[in-house]
Amino acid sequence: MNAGLFGSGSGSANDVTHDSRQVHEGTLFVAIKGATSDGHRFVDDVMRRGAAGIISEFEPPADFQGSWLKVADAREALAKAAAIVNGNPSHKLDLIGITGTNGKTTTTYLCFALAEAAGRKPAMLTTVEYRIGDKSEPAVRTTPEASDTNRFLREAVDDGCDIAVMESSSQAIDLHRCDWLRFKVAVFTNLTRDHLDYHLTMENYFDAKKKLFDGRLGEKPGSCVINIDDEWGAKLAYELRSAGQRVVTFTQKNPVATAPVTDLAADLTASDIEVSLITGTSFLLKTASGEINVTSPLVGKPHVYNMLAATATALELGIDLNAIRSGLSTCVGAPGRFERVPHDGDFAVVVDYAHTDDALLNTLKTARDLTTGSVITVFGCGGDRDRTKRKPMGEIAGEYSDLVVITSDNPRNEDPLRIISEIEIGVKEKMSNYEVISDRRVAIFRAISAAKSDDVVIIAGKGHENYQIVGENKYHFDDREIAIEALQKLSEEA
Repeated sequence: MNAGLFGSGSGSANDVTHDSRQVHEGTLFVAIKGATSDGHRFVDDVMRRGAAGIISEFEPPADFQGSWLKVADAREALAKAAAIVNGNPSHKLDLIGITGTNGKTTTTYLCFALAEAAGRKPAMLTTVEYRIGDKSEPAVRTTPEASDTNRFLREAVDDGCDIAVMESSSQAIDLHRCDWLRFKVAVFTNLTRDHLDYHLTMENYFDAKKKLFDGRLGEKPGSCVINIDDEWGAKLAYELRSAGQRVVTFTQKNPVATAPVTDLAADLTASDIEVSLITGTSFLLKTASGEINVTSPLVGKPHVYNMLAATATALELGIDLNAIRSGLSTCVGAPGRFERVPHDGDFAVVVDYAHTDDALLNTLKTARDLTTGSVITVFGCGGDRDRTKRKPMGEIAGEYSDLVVITSDNPRNEDPLRIISEIEIGVKEKMSNYEVISDRRVAIFRAISAAKSDDVVIIAGKGHENYQIVGENKYHFDDREIAIEALQKLSEEA
């Protein structure tokens, strides 16, 4: 039996959740059996607190009293129930979903800024924060559970928002957190190695992201905005366009021919790109609606891709080029994304969230292009996460840096020295000028103390995060704060 209703089947629900702590009178509780916890353990408790009923993949216990719906997939049922109970809020605003390995957060912030520049009231769900207009709270995860997302979108609609933008991670998509949302625009930034501990292969990783575009989440998006400089993006654009979907593409490269999309011309292009640590980034933006000169405080060619993605999305939502230019000129992006740490010295200190090999490559290439001095890189890798990227990240750091300080990131339940040793294998294939300092605070102090005039210190991996996870414990730790301490100490000693 794949589905069935047990019990009375009467009553109505005013909310839905998988989290027993959120249950109140009239809440529909979805009991999910996960890898580390089982929601069925809380059935008796939530029923005592007035739950409207239970949704589960299993039949109820013999002594259960109340309404119980057995379904084939509890997570999918959670998403559909959440959309219905909250009145399908994604149907009542222009919802943008952004997926990709890198650039999701910055592109989300840019879309939010362009909407504001056009006089619209936006909401956003990001790795950093959940925001409705001027109201903000720290993010719990990149893409919330479907019940939390629909509740958030309901609040956004009730608060007068007519546009919302959300990061849509591959794992969230795979776990049905984005099911039954109506996306006006879906955006693909790129696909590079990450999360292979979960997806196992790049093909699985790509297929999870493709679900945001091809209708497997419930509905196809109105428009698909895709980076065709990325080989996986080119493949996605070709497949979606061949299936008759609306596809809008963007590029920095010329020519743009990329197998298998040899006849696919980009709809938006960026040329004459100039980047400065002092003034930011400028380029000529060409679109079917016209062309504009863009000046942005964001630094680096990777951010040009983010700006192209946000511009293409804004155009699909009817925002004009004047508002787009205004929004791009003022948006400083997301915290911890090539974020310069202010100080009076004659070298630069940058905090960046780069935690994949491709992201680190982009960051270090940008740093190398912008400095006449040395590039000093301090970074580590997270524990209990994809180990396959550790050696490649070490190789990239070794190739594009003049000094590398290998340190700890969020080791979680792994031995930090083991993680460091796997990074070190890659670093020493490319250079010998590296140091191992497992204490991240000491490592940051060492990197900054080594800086000379015109150098750039890159502190990579954690970006906006203000914590470090060691074992099961979470401690306050902010790369930006530590960098400022180190700079102050250096200034006092001068």
